[in-house]
Amino acid sequence: MSQRFCIFREITIANQMIHQLKILGRLNITIFLIAMTLFCFGISVTRSLITDTKVFLFLNWNLFLAIIPWAISSLMLIYNLNKKLPLVLLIISWILFFPNSPYILTDLFHLRLNGTAPIWFDLVLILSFAWTGLMYGLISLTDIDRQLSIYLNQKWVNAIIISFLFLASFGIYLGRYLRWNSWDIIQNPLGLAGD
Repeated sequence: MSQRFCIFREITIANQMIHQLKILGRLNITIFLIAMTLFCFGISVTRSLITDTKVFLFLNWNLFLAIIPWAISSLMLIYNLNKKLPLVLLIISWILFFPNSPYILTDLFHLRLNGTAPIWFDLVLILSFAWTGLMYGLISLTDIDRQLSIYLNQKWVNAIIISFLFLASFGIYLGRYLRWNSWDIIQNPLGLAGD
């Protein structure tokens, strides 16, 4: 009996979220993003099976990390957070993961002419992941802009959004060249600060 109740409750929550996405005008773009994510996953698994290598499977993890800021900003919209402290904490969490969205484009660094698959296939693979990650990131950035606009003058919102883009660029540098990850802020904050 309790298992049926849990399943019923989960279905009810999912239906409420879908209804809220419809109200926000986000259902179609969410379905599109899910389809793109499944395409990326499918093409990377296909490459792995055909070439019998795991070369580009890391892109799935990178895309998962790119989804996190979108998930945070979407939940902020769905639950219409109007308390400042949770909102500030969520935006801080969001900015820690936001650089992962554009970071995937730097994975073109791994494109090689002498790979186990044709270079055009690997290019399509990496660009599919990069495009999907950028879509998640830009939509979440728009969500953050919308949330900040409730509390601040648009001039301040624009300045904050531009500073977020600079922080994301710095985060990409930390990840690509210094090899730090988003979770190192919690796991190794002194090492990150020292670097």
